[in-house]
Amino acid sequence: MVKANKWQSGTALLVGLSAIATTITPLIIATPTLAQATFSDVQGSWAQSCITQLASNGIISGYPDGSFRPNASVTRAEFAAMVNKAFPNTQRTRNSIQFNDVPSNYWAYTAIQTASQTGFLSGYPGQIFKPNQNIPRAQVLVALASGLNYSPTQPVTTTLNANFTDANTIPSYADNGIAAATEKRLVVNYPDVKYLKPDQLASRAEVSAFLCQALTGSRQASLIPEQYIAGNTGNSFTALISSGTLIPVKYSQAKRIIISPKETAPLTLTVAGDVKNNNGSVIIPVGSQVIGQLQPTTGGSQFVASQVVINGQQFPISASSQAITTTRDVRDTNFLGLLQDAVLGSAAAAGISGITGDRTITARKVLTGTVIGTAIGANQNRNILSTVRDTALGAAAGAGISGVTGNRTITAGKVIGGAALGATIGGIADRTGNNVVVINPNTDLTLTLNSDLSR
Repeated sequence: MVKANKWQSGTALLVGLSAIATTITPLIIATPTLAQATFSDVQGSWAQSCITQLASNGIISGYPDGSFRPNASVTRAEFAAMVNKAFPNTQRTRNSIQFNDVPSNYWAYTAIQTASQTGFLSGYPGQIFKPNQNIPRAQVLVALASGLNYSPTQPVTTTLNANFTDANTIPSYADNGIAAATEKRLVVNYPDVKYLKPDQLASRAEVSAFLCQALTGSRQASLIPEQYIAGNTGNSFTALISSGTLIPVKYSQAKRIIISPKETAPLTLTVAGDVKNNNGSVIIPVGSQVIGQLQPTTGGSQFVASQVVINGQQFPISASSQAITTTRDVRDTNFLGLLQDAVLGSAAAAGISGITGDRTITARKVLTGTVIGTAIGANQNRNILSTVRDTALGAAAGAGISGVTGNRTITAGKVIGGAALGATIGGIADRTGNNVVVINPNTDLTLTLNSDLSR
């Protein structure tokens, strides 16, 4: 059905499909500005990250109603267009064939000719291509294995039987190609990784997933959840990114983070750009999350990362920001202007509220990091009235009600905690003085890997 051809490792991602005269395939578009990064019907989908990544690069698009229709089928002509745009540097090793059912004015004529000459696709007897026939999963996988020049290195029967409960349903022409694709982690089976369903028509989501896998290396972090990738050997590749690599991050919830110098608070950041290894492979895709905490350091505060979330999976990471030493006195008359579009650490919020008189502190979110169990320790030797005041504040905030103490008010979009937490943050605030650390999260929190990232 298909022949082998060498894939150039430096291949770029898909580019837009040229404007076409009669029928327009909806999966690949001509103008990147029409591409959508989000679709109304892929939120929460197992293939969401892959589809979103391709769309954000102007590779695929949806329909005018904002949908992607991930379960719709893909024709052979559409798939020919996709592989040509995915692998534009593939050499042509076969002669041109004039298929009887593909006239020269057909929208995918050039794409079909190219896919045939590069070895991704072949026709049927009698020089028939069947461009409008929906393509089954087995054909997609064999085409990719053939066009990318993948061959099995292990016994074919062993590979297929070890990975697929329905291995006996694989067409004989597809055995070698699917075995090779399995070794290269191209095979994606949702919802059960053990069922290949080779004769089932490939959906738009599945074709996107196969292409995402083909466009990444076997040692690269996948855009597809690992549990759906056949032949997955677990999280076992090492030294993906070297120590010292920078990871750009951003924090979309606010322009500033204001925290007490002695406060620890959990924080989740978003990776602002693809992080690649020395071979140019994307290891941490843009949009991944980094989980960690802001914690005291000499002269200020520092973000220390503990986990990175890639396509829904958590991996340990050792990375940290520089020390942020920019501090401001909350009694400064110009300080209140910094509170606009800022989030506050819980101790900072409590401290500010006690100094700014009857001014209202409004925060989109109050970061809470102090442990409720430390309330007693934090309040040792404190004035009992101060403890009662902050306990009332915490209880009110925990109930979702603005906490009012005297004529001082804290209004927060989100406050997590209750009475014990209120007492804790107040105790810490009284010990930290009037200075707070002011952080610009999009510039101050760039991370540096402290050790090689492996998984």
